[in-house]
Amino acid sequence: MPDDQAWMQAAAALAAHGRPLSAPNPAVGAIVVHEGRVVGRGYTQAGGRPHAEAGALAMAGPAARGATLYVTLEPCAHDSARGPACADLVVAAGPARVVIGCTDPDPRTAGAGIARLRAAGIAVDVLDHAGARASLAGYLLRTRLGRPHVTLKLAMSLDGRIALATGESRWITGAQARAHVHAMRARADAILVGGGTLRADAPRLDVRLPGLAARSPERWVLTRGAAPAGWHAVADITAPGAFGTAQYLYVEGGAGAAATFLAADLVDTLMIYRAPIVIGDGLAAIGAIGLDRLADAHDRWRPGTRQVLGSDTLDIYERIG
Repeated sequence: MPDDQAWMQAAAALAAHGRPLSAPNPAVGAIVVHEGRVVGRGYTQAGGRPHAEAGALAMAGPAARGATLYVTLEPCAHDSARGPACADLVVAAGPARVVIGCTDPDPRTAGAGIARLRAAGIAVDVLDHAGARASLAGYLLRTRLGRPHVTLKLAMSLDGRIALATGESRWITGAQARAHVHAMRARADAILVGGGTLRADAPRLDVRLPGLAARSPERWVLTRGAAPAGWHAVADITAPGAFGTAQYLYVEGGAGAAATFLAADLVDTLMIYRAPIVIGDGLAAIGAIGLDRLADAHDRWRPGTRQVLGSDTLDIYERIG
């Protein structure tokens, strides 16, 4: 039904409130709708509990019975020491219908949650909803491929430079663009720079926005040497478990790190901030990525949104396939 798409998109937007503090659990959103009115909403809380469904159903109370529950991810079917399976909570609450954004690839649930709901007489529809999948991108990649969702951020001049030839780079973009970057940091489990950037700039990589300092991500450096105190070192980004349990990795620089991730085909989202300046002879934003033919550079990225941030622009691209 048309309303299903809109309600699921609302649940996906709600899920964003849980990222990244819901780790190690996915950030899920849930909305209970009764006779066209929202009677309950919830998202996965810090540390992974309570789950989204538990919060939404608790808010709805008796109004959940006979209602429709919209949830971005299939309700879990496995008990844990921290609480009962969400599928059982849903059955006990008695909604007439459950609409699911996407199925859970976790083998402990994968289809079992849906089966449990249907066995209890609850109507279940699975939308395979693009917004729900996007809100769970880190969890889905972590579960299916064992790696985090990777966003590569580049701040550059109009001619693709990230610094003067002398290395001076502060600041290419303006205050609004830099604030936006801090908001993106707050949505990541971990943030990474190359060893050269760490040595040259000594970046803090924290979140310096009011009320969000606690969301500063883990700091990682791409190096074969030792990491400074408070940092994690990674030498091979393709190694199994290279980034632990992180679901979302934010790569900030520099050119060598950007090239390493692009050459390994491990970038899922490109965020390109462009300042209205021309540098000329300076440092390129990206190093060599091993392309031999221009044709191989095409059809890799799908344009997304464009934003104006003060005098700067932000273009977002999503990897195709």
